[in-house]
Amino acid sequence: MFISTKEMHLGKVRFHETFKPGAIDLLDEHLRQVAPLEAEGTAELTPSLMEIRIRGRLKVQIEAECDRCLELIALPVDASFELFYQPARNLAGEEIEIRDADSDVGFYQGDGLDLADVLREQILLSLPMQRICREDCQGICPLCGQNRNQVACGCRQKLPDDRWAKLRSL
Repeated sequence: MFISTKEMHLGKVRFHETFKPGAIDLLDEHLRQVAPLEAEGTAELTPSLMEIRIRGRLKVQIEAECDRCLELIALPVDASFELFYQPARNLAGEEIEIRDADSDVGFYQGDGLDLADVLREQILLSLPMQRICREDCQGICPLCGQNRNQVACGCRQKLPDDRWAKLRSL
């Protein structure tokens, strides 16, 4: 769905959209949408500044690999958001200072925003940085590659003691 500034000039735009799995590219091959994405909210325009304000809520189920053991895990996302977008100025290579107030504002080009891009950004920001299946996940053995949550492999990794390496070279 494209949120047009022309349409917002007439008033607040309401949206209630459902995106099938795979309809939004999450830009990460290890993330997969496994349930329909439900998004609803409003978009409005401040005509004097041409600033777009989007308020809404999204709900979706994402599947990813555990960062430790590589098993598939479910990551439910249920998030509300309030975003501000200003028109991008064509500065053609100029350097400008970004103030703290500018860090909360996004920018758009053209006649509006694509809702799918807004939702993708909110999904990725809602996911945890480290995706683990459980707090006590043992991960994968670096020697034999077994999942330590399923098999006690018994491998012992003997770490070399490098504290005396410089003295041995004398």
